[in-house]
Amino acid sequence: MKNFVVKTIVNAGALAVAVWLLDKITLTGAGTAKKASTLIVVALIFGLVNSLVKPILKVLTFPLFILTLGLITLIVNALMLLLTSWVCGKLQLSFHVEGFWTAVLGGLIISVVSWALHMILPDED
Repeated sequence: MKNFVVKTIVNAGALAVAVWLLDKITLTGAGTAKKASTLIVVALIFGLVNSLVKPILKVLTFPLFILTLGLITLIVNALMLLLTSWVCGKLQLSFHVEGFWTAVLGGLIISVVSWALHMILPDED
Protein backbone atom coordinates (compact mmCIF):
# COMPACT_ATOMS: atom_id res chain seq x y z
CA MET A 1 0.00 0.00 0.00
CA LYS A 2 2.86 2.37 0.82
CA ASN A 3 4.42 1.65 -2.58
CA PHE A 4 1.14 2.60 -4.32
CA VAL A 5 0.95 5.90 -2.43
CA VAL A 6 4.59 6.73 -3.23
CA LYS A 7 4.10 5.96 -6.93
CA THR A 8 0.95 8.10 -7.05
CA ILE A 9 2.76 11.02 -5.39
CA VAL A 10 5.68 10.63 -7.81
CA ASN A 11 3.30 10.57 -10.79
CA ALA A 12 1.50 13.66 -9.49
CA GLY A 13 4.79 15.49 -9.00
CA ALA A 14 6.04 14.56 -12.47
CA LEU A 15 2.75 15.61 -14.06
CA ALA A 16 2.87 18.90 -12.14
CA VAL A 17 6.35 19.63 -13.49
CA ALA A 18 5.19 18.88 -17.05
CA VAL A 19 2.17 21.18 -16.60
CA TRP A 20 4.44 23.88 -15.21
CA LEU A 21 7.04 23.64 -18.00
CA LEU A 22 4.83 23.16 -21.06
CA ASP A 23 2.13 25.63 -22.06
CA LYS A 24 0.23 23.07 -24.11
CA ILE A 25 -0.29 20.70 -21.18
CA THR A 26 -3.00 22.34 -19.12
CA LEU A 27 -4.53 21.74 -15.73
CA THR A 28 -7.25 24.19 -14.80
CA GLY A 29 -9.28 24.59 -11.66
CA ALA A 30 -10.95 27.13 -9.41
CA GLY A 31 -8.23 27.08 -6.75
CA THR A 32 -5.10 25.39 -5.56
CA ALA A 33 -7.00 22.67 -3.67
CA LYS A 34 -9.11 21.87 -6.75
CA LYS A 35 -6.00 21.71 -8.94
CA ALA A 36 -4.20 19.48 -6.43
CA SER A 37 -7.12 17.05 -6.16
CA THR A 38 -7.47 16.97 -9.95
CA LEU A 39 -3.73 16.31 -10.24
CA ILE A 40 -3.97 13.36 -7.84
CA VAL A 41 -6.87 11.87 -9.85
CA VAL A 42 -4.94 12.41 -13.10
CA ALA A 43 -1.91 10.71 -11.52
CA LEU A 44 -4.08 7.73 -10.59
CA ILE A 45 -5.43 7.54 -14.15
CA PHE A 46 -1.91 7.88 -15.56
CA GLY A 47 -0.70 5.07 -13.30
CA LEU A 48 -3.63 2.89 -14.31
CA VAL A 49 -3.03 3.52 -18.01
CA ASN A 50 0.66 2.76 -17.60
CA SER A 51 0.02 -0.46 -15.70
CA LEU A 52 -2.72 -1.80 -18.00
CA VAL A 53 -2.11 -0.52 -21.52
CA LYS A 54 1.65 0.10 -21.67
CA PRO A 55 2.73 -3.57 -21.23
CA ILE A 56 0.39 -4.65 -24.02
CA LEU A 57 1.69 -1.90 -26.29
CA LYS A 58 5.29 -2.84 -25.48
CA VAL A 59 4.66 -6.47 -26.45
CA LEU A 60 2.97 -5.46 -29.70
CA THR A 61 5.80 -3.08 -30.64
CA PHE A 62 8.68 -5.27 -29.46
CA PRO A 63 10.32 -5.45 -32.90
CA LEU A 64 10.35 -1.63 -33.00
CA PHE A 65 12.00 -1.56 -29.57
CA ILE A 66 14.82 -3.70 -30.94
CA LEU A 67 15.03 -1.84 -34.25
CA THR A 68 15.18 1.63 -32.63
CA LEU A 69 17.30 0.51 -29.66
CA GLY A 70 14.54 1.55 -27.28
CA LEU A 71 13.90 5.04 -28.65
CA ILE A 72 10.33 4.02 -29.46
CA THR A 73 9.81 4.29 -25.70
CA LEU A 74 9.44 8.05 -26.19
CA ILE A 75 6.54 7.44 -28.57
CA VAL A 76 4.93 4.88 -26.25
CA ASN A 77 5.18 7.32 -23.33
CA ALA A 78 3.63 10.05 -25.48
CA LEU A 79 0.76 7.75 -26.41
CA MET A 80 0.18 6.93 -22.73
CA LEU A 81 0.05 10.65 -21.92
CA LEU A 82 -2.38 11.30 -24.79
CA LEU A 83 -4.54 8.39 -23.65
CA THR A 84 -4.56 9.81 -20.12
CA SER A 85 -5.62 13.18 -21.52
CA TRP A 86 -8.41 11.53 -23.50
CA VAL A 87 -9.68 9.59 -20.46
CA CYS A 88 -9.59 12.77 -18.36
CA GLY A 89 -11.64 14.53 -21.02
CA LYS A 90 -14.25 11.77 -20.91
CA LEU A 91 -14.35 12.02 -17.09
CA GLN A 92 -14.74 15.84 -17.24
CA LEU A 93 -11.36 16.43 -15.57
CA SER A 94 -9.54 19.62 -16.47
CA PHE A 95 -6.32 18.04 -17.77
CA HIS A 96 -5.47 18.32 -21.45
CA VAL A 97 -2.45 17.61 -23.65
CA GLU A 98 -2.52 19.49 -26.93
CA GLY A 99 -0.75 17.68 -29.74
CA PHE A 100 1.52 14.73 -30.30
CA TRP A 101 4.87 16.53 -30.04
CA THR A 102 3.80 18.17 -26.82
CA ALA A 103 3.00 14.68 -25.53
CA VAL A 104 6.46 13.45 -26.60
CA LEU A 105 8.18 16.28 -24.74
CA GLY A 106 5.80 15.88 -21.78
CA GLY A 107 6.46 12.14 -21.65
CA LEU A 108 10.19 12.82 -21.61
CA ILE A 109 9.83 15.35 -18.79
CA ILE A 110 7.58 13.01 -16.80
CA SER A 111 10.06 10.13 -17.23
CA VAL A 112 13.03 12.19 -16.05
CA VAL A 113 11.19 13.73 -13.10
CA SER A 114 9.72 10.36 -12.08
CA TRP A 115 13.17 8.81 -12.14
CA ALA A 116 14.61 11.63 -10.04
CA LEU A 117 11.76 11.47 -7.51
CA HIS A 118 12.08 7.69 -7.22
CA MET A 119 15.75 8.22 -6.33
CA ILE A 120 14.71 10.54 -3.49
CA LEU A 121 11.55 8.87 -2.17
CA PRO A 122 11.62 5.38 -0.67
CA ASP A 123 10.15 2.63 -2.87
CA GLU A 124 9.27 -0.20 -0.52
CA ASP A 125 6.19 -2.29 0.24
